[in-house]
Amino acid sequence: MSEIHETAIVHPEAQLGQNVSIGPFCIVGEQVTLKDNVTLVSHVSLSGKTTIGKDCILYPFVSMGHPPQDFKHKGGDVWITIGERCVFRENVNIHPGTDTGKPETRIGNDCYFMVGTHLAHEGQMGNHVVVSNGAQIGGNVTIGDYVVLGGLCAIHQHTRIGNYAFIGGMATVTRDVIPYGFVMGNVAHMAGLNVVGLRRRGFTKEQIRQLRSAYRLMFAAEGTFVERLDDAQAIYRDHVLVQEIIEFIRTQKDRAICLPQ
Repeated sequence: MSEIHETAIVHPEAQLGQNVSIGPFCIVGEQVTLKDNVTLVSHVSLSGKTTIGKDCILYPFVSMGHPPQDFKHKGGDVWITIGERCVFRENVNIHPGTDTGKPETRIGNDCYFMVGTHLAHEGQMGNHVVVSNGAQIGGNVTIGDYVVLGGLCAIHQHTRIGNYAFIGGMATVTRDVIPYGFVMGNVAHMAGLNVVGLRRRGFTKEQIRQLRSAYRLMFAAEGTFVERLDDAQAIYRDHVLVQEIIEFIRTQKDRAICLPQ
């Protein structure tokens, strides 16, 4: 049975699953869907077509589903879809898509948003992503699985961040970040591979050794970058992780990537 505090305002058309808890002074709009076991601690504001997956927890002053901060958006049909077991700490803000771009902002399962973070319109986020305090993510950003964003970092609009990448605290990221990469600085540059994160996630020594070897080849000073990618693709043709990096770079050739200094 769901519990709704007497001071909360819940639209009668809102869809509530089993065992939903809505705390004091929360506002839940007409097109909001809360799946089973969702908890709104207090002072949460949910508007628009916003769907929160099972077992999510939203802390005070979380705001989702209000119009995106994009002047091209004219009020068309847009929405937010959030997976299961995500946590949104105090003052997190999530905006929906736009009617001139992607209509959906999507967040996967098991993501953790710390205090004061923002995901702008059209954001596409994978699973198990950690967004540290104060991180700001611009519009139309794509973030892979198991990414960690350091505190107070800023991600420029349209940026892509590959799986298992690590963004250093206060980094300003204006170019794409390869899978398994580690970037830092303002403006952010490649500082190596996210070796600590890979070890914590159970990657083997051999996998990390192969990644390191391929990284040195791809970002060496000799030859052109295209030539080095060709060499890495041939030498590591049976190495899935290296091929993932190469495919990431070549999927959108018009996008610049973060490089070592």
